[in-house]
Amino acid sequence: MNVRIFLISLVFGLMLAEARVSARNTQLLRRRGAVEPSGDPYAALSVTYVLAFLLMGAEGLWRAAASSTGVSDAGADVVPGPSWAASGALLFLASKALKYWAIRTLGGRWSFRVLVLPGVPLVAGGPYRYVAHPNYIAVVGELSGAAMMFGATMTGPVSIAVFGLALWARVRFETRVLRDAQRSV
Repeated sequence: MNVRIFLISLVFGLMLAEARVSARNTQLLRRRGAVEPSGDPYAALSVTYVLAFLLMGAEGLWRAAASSTGVSDAGADVVPGPSWAASGALLFLASKALKYWAIRTLGGRWSFRVLVLPGVPLVAGGPYRYVAHPNYIAVVGELSGAAMMFGATMTGPVSIAVFGLALWARVRFETRVLRDAQRSV
């Protein structure tokens, strides 16, 4: 139980740190004249992202409490073992590494929001040399890793599916916005 509380705290601590970097970069980008196109499904994405981790963490705590008291109707028979938790932790860490590579590559241009600097070409280095949206690949890995780490066999798949719908809308929006912005460069 204490390990899960630590992991949940770590996940949310990293999330808060990323939010601070995003807020700072958003402010700086706006000062530089960045434009935020309308129609961004950011609100749905941000709510489902945080809610997914909350639900998975709560399920993990519930399962840990149920298994420590010997209650078997809490789904203890389907709780993944230590190898699932360790694999989830490795996936979560690898996903964070990819995300932080993307953040480092974008530098001051990384933000939770889609902000376009008119006349500035897209970043084409780092992980962007290989895929268009490495940050989003990392986010899906974070969610999947957390589901495995916490033993969230119910809320994990549902949360990832719901987040996936919001992410799909965001990727379509961002791809269109960035493609249009590049036409003017």
